[in-house]
Formats: sequence, structure tokens, C-alpha cells
Amino acid sequence: MGLLDKAIAWGEKKSPWIIHFNAGACNGCDIEVVDALTPQYDLERLGILQQGSPKHADVLVCTGAVTLQTRDRLKQIYDQMSTPKFVIAVGTCACTGGIFDSCYCVTGGIDTVVPVDAYIPGCAVRPEAIIDAVGKLLSTLDQKEAKGK
Repeated sequence: MGLLDKAIAWGEKKSPWIIHFNAGACNGCDIEVVDALTPQYDLERLGILQQGSPKHADVLVCTGAVTLQTRDRLKQIYDQMSTPKFVIAVGTCACTGGIFDSCYCVTGGIDTVVPVDAYIPGCAVRPEAIIDAVGKLLSTLDQKEAKGK
């Protein structure tokens, strides 16, 4: 592994940038995601920043059950992200479709469209759980790096 590769790997672990996507949530989990980004939890001290562009994001944080209207957009955002990329399903609806699973316009959880790396069940999920999930995803990068040596 060259010096440039080591620098890129270090940056991926120390400064994950997230993008938030609402696939059809009731906004309960969205409020908790936004709460996690407030100064009370201070994610910036961990290097976690919210990005508006999927081309610059490392972690896709999804809330809500996937609807027919949002399915293609979710796939498009996921495809625009650079590798390595991670997906976190936040809330019961994002994990399984939740109470909306039997609706005519709901196709299920996030994993029906894109691969999910971490599931955070609950209605609504606490900001601490979201922060913990991002930290655990970053630790998987450390494990992959250790196996590669």
C-alpha cells in the first residue's frame, strides 16, 4: 500500500461525510437525524459532516419505508456515491417497511433497493444510536485494513 493509499484510508476513517435521504418517513426519525447533527451531540468533533452531494458522501443515512416514488431516486443517489460507501437504515420503517409495509405504494425497507450495512431499529431512533452506528461502520474499515496487512 502506497503513501497515497494510506492517506486516503486515513481520511476515510477520520472524516466520514454523511448524506441523509428520506425515502418516505413520517419525519420522526428525520428529526432525530437532524438532532444528531446539532451542537448538543457535536458530530463535527468526530469528523462527521453532513454533505448535500452524494458524490462527496461516504455514508448514506436513510429514513422511512421505500415508496414507489422514491425507489429510483434512492438507487440513483447510492450509485453516485464513491467507494467505499456505507448505508444505514434508520428506524423501523427503513429496516422493514414498518407499519407502512402493507400499503400499496410501499416496496419495503431500504434493503429492497440498496445493500444496507447497519440497521438501527426503533420508532423513533435516538441520536446516540445513529452516532454509535456510524462509529461501528468506521471500525469495520479498521478491521478490513488489518486483514489486508
